[in-house]
Amino acid sequence: MLNGEQRPYTWTSADAAGLPIFPGLARYDEVASGQIQHALRFTLQYSQTAFTPPASHWAGNSMNTHAAPMGMRLRLKSSYHITSFPPQSQVILAALKKYGMIMADNGSSMFIGGDPDNRWNNNDLNTLKQVPASAFEVVLINPLYTPSNVPTGPSPMINSFTANPSTASAGQPVTLSWKVTGASYFVISPQVGAVRGNSTVVFPTVTTAYTLYGTNQYGRSTATVRVTVH
Repeated sequence: MLNGEQRPYTWTSADAAGLPIFPGLARYDEVASGQIQHALRFTLQYSQTAFTPPASHWAGNSMNTHAAPMGMRLRLKSSYHITSFPPQSQVILAALKKYGMIMADNGSSMFIGGDPDNRWNNNDLNTLKQVPASAFEVVLINPLYTPSNVPTGPSPMINSFTANPSTASAGQPVTLSWKVTGASYFVISPQVGAVRGNSTVVFPTVTTAYTLYGTNQYGRSTATVRVTVH
């Protein structure tokens, strides 16, 4: 998923909330630089069947109406003192005051995700367990989507997807072009990945069927074109 684009409503990912994992991790190199400049991902034991953006999916395991929706953002209260915490934890807590943390999945309550790195000081990080849930505030949840009001709409319309030339020698450049309405972003497989615009150049070495995926917040449409290599 390209930066800033939205996974379709009700689509999941490796995280139940449908969020990409890596951007929400606490990463050692960021902490070592002295600041984390993004929200962090976290988990709670229970969730309701609802989500709020940037989440796109729910995985409700509780009937309690006070259970959190996926995508809920908590922010550490500005009044909470963090100067007594050791260095690595201070950087994480400062980020939680500024950017907060977003509920990404069911799991251990108030568990923040981080990248594996043997340079972490676990004694330092363990002090984060001293921070009570009451030290956080919920950022406004709006909109809140449930099975009764999740948005629906048309998937993208792929009007054409072509290859020029459609027959080529091994390694010869081939231009893939498309005309699509209603798409937020595109992915082409195999090998190409996420693309913008209305065309891209590939260099097939064997006969290949390329598939275009056009996606918006409501769903995905596909089209395939074959390039014969001789």
